Amino acid sequence: MDAELDELSVDDVRQTEDVIVSEWRDVSANERHRIREQVDEIVRPLGLQTRLVVLERANSIALFFLCMTLSALTSLRDQWNTGQLRDIVQSLFTFLSGATRQVLVKRLTWPLADYERCLELFSYLQSKLNDIIIDYLNIVEKVTVCNYCNITQLSAKTLYYLSAQ
Repeated sequence: MDAELDELSVDDVRQTEDVIVSEWRDVSANERHRIREQVDEIVRPLGLQTRLVVLERANSIALFFLCMTLSALTSLRDQWNTGQLRDIVQSLFTFLSGATRQVLVKRLTWPLADYERCLELFSYLQSKLNDIIIDYLNIVEKVTVCNYCNITQLSAKTLYYLSAQ
């Protein structure tokens, strides 16, 4: 996802982007950073299953999110569609830049193809997880049957031994 700053909201776009990315690197590298609590508060609306992991400077600011569940991914897309994600990003950028006025995001782009690729990954992982669960259940069933046979044989031997006494 890319965030393009509104040049009318900052004095120097390039310098502001550099400050934002630099501050983000400092905060994300240190859980005990002095402003970590405020940053966590700003990004809290993303939800517990979504993490902003990287801000990187390119032609704009590239944002990389880690969504731990499919519902977190769809929620992030909903926030992007409704403009809530833009509001969160603007708040974060304003805070990280130390600006006295709000840093506005002119464009927050998330190509549909990128979103669909994420959906495909979750679908693939879900199918692999289903295969693992099925394999596990088959193994458990075989072990249970095996243990039942051993218990049955043991019981028969025990009964024979006891009857011979």
